[in-house]
Amino acid sequence: MPFAFTLEKEQNGARAGVFDTPHGPIQTPVFAPVGTQATVKAIMPSTLKELGVSLVLANTYHLYLRPGDALIRDLGGLHRFMAWDGPILTDSGGFQVFSLAETRRIDDDGVDFISHIDGSRHRFTPEKSIQIQENLGADIIMCFDECATPDNRAAIEKALLRTHAWAERCVRAKTRADQALFGIVQGGIFLDLREQSAAFLRQFDFPGYAVGGLAVGESKAQMYATLEHTTPLLPADRPRYLMGVGSPEDLVHGVARGIDLFDCVLPTRLARNAAALTRQGRLNLRNAKYATDPGPLEPGCTCYTCTTFSRAYLRHLVQAKEILAHNLLTLHNIHMLQTLMRQMRTAILAGTFADYARAFLTTYRPVGEPDPHPLPVVPS
Repeated sequence: MPFAFTLEKEQNGARAGVFDTPHGPIQTPVFAPVGTQATVKAIMPSTLKELGVSLVLANTYHLYLRPGDALIRDLGGLHRFMAWDGPILTDSGGFQVFSLAETRRIDDDGVDFISHIDGSRHRFTPEKSIQIQENLGADIIMCFDECATPDNRAAIEKALLRTHAWAERCVRAKTRADQALFGIVQGGIFLDLREQSAAFLRQFDFPGYAVGGLAVGESKAQMYATLEHTTPLLPADRPRYLMGVGSPEDLVHGVARGIDLFDCVLPTRLARNAAALTRQGRLNLRNAKYATDPGPLEPGCTCYTCTTFSRAYLRHLVQAKEILAHNLLTLHNIHMLQTLMRQMRTAILAGTFADYARAFLTTYRPVGEPDPHPLPVVPS
């Protein structure tokens, strides 16, 4: 089999490992930038390589609608289509369909939905999702699942039955041996439902397991508690993937709770909205105080943006609505998260992760609700 996960070291739950794929090894823990439309917005594949990115995510729903998965297959698959020769992960389309709450209709067989592009009608089933992902040709593909509101137990119980039945159908529909199909553990914030989901999915011996249905409206405290309860239920010899999470504090807390893979649109979306990620928190370049600031986005950062341009120049680009602002801020934000992941991996291997995590979260200031664990819940 072309897939194997080697757990190199575990320190109080935090893990460092390597996941081998047909397009190269993925050193974990790892953060994957999102390339929704077969491109990580505002940045070239060659630059991603220079930044140390080893895994990117592409979106089944969006690529199915435009330009079409059959076209991508006929042009040599997603790797060739987007000129990325490293590992690729595709989601199943389930979350995007879930987000179309006003226009979708779910039954036990699948989901009917209306395209956000042209209003055309479509239907996804587990078999259809697998067919699309096989046409795209990603290294890691996902089971089609139903993501429900995290605190509505009745809805989650119903969605869980579908998610489990659909996982079984995805296993039967899969035909390509060069793709790793991950199961997705659901259950909202209800720990007993997470236990049921993990137990059901483990019987299929998936090459990896995802934790879905988090970061979709629950509090940080609920997310961390759910994660802390769920990851020990998953096989230790398989990679664990927390879907759609990418803020720095969540990456640290996720790694502390045994997560190996992450993805999120956050670094690129923030860049398009004039925000930079730093080790102290977010920096909003629309703020007038940066208009004459000669310093870099983050002192000590070694990315091209920080070693070349001032905050004043970057703010000028933002105010002038220059496309270069998106590129330079995206480059910095991805560099910041890649550096964070690399340092956490190094700390795990050195046996100093708890100290690293504590030091990082002591100085980092998250946006929104206060961090429920100002110092990480990891043993000293």
